[in-house]
Amino acid sequence: MTTLRKVMLVDDEEDIRAIGKLSLGRVGGWETVLAASGNEALTKAAAEKPDLILLDVMMPGMDGPTTFAKLREQPATAATPIIFMTAKVQKQEVARYLELGALGVIGKPFDPMTLPQEIRKLVPG
Repeated sequence: MTTLRKVMLVDDEEDIRAIGKLSLGRVGGWETVLAASGNEALTKAAAEKPDLILLDVMMPGMDGPTTFAKLREQPATAATPIIFMTAKVQKQEVARYLELGALGVIGKPFDPMTLPQEIRKLVPG
C-alpha cells in the first residue's frame, strides 16, 4: 500500500513544472517538490524522500532513463516508485521504460485536471 504525500516532478520545462505543481498540489492534494534537471533530481530526491517521482524522459544533459538508473543507485531512492512522462508514447518506448522498472508512463502534454487520477491508477494501493 503506497500512501502518496509528497510527489517530485522532474522536468526541464518551466511551464510544465508550474502546471504540474498546480495539478499535483491543488487537484492531487500532494506536497510537490520540483527539479529542473537530472542532477537536481538526484540531490533533491535524496534530501526530500518523495513517495513518488514523475520523471521527464527528454532532458538536456542527463536524460530520464539515465536519471532513473542513478536514482536506483542511491539508497534513499532505490525503491521510490517512478513514473516516466513523455510526448513519445509509442508501445516499444513504454515497454522499455516498464522493463527498466518504472510504474508506468504518462503522456505529455498532460491534462492538469486528470493528472492525479492517472497517477493514482498507476500507483499500487
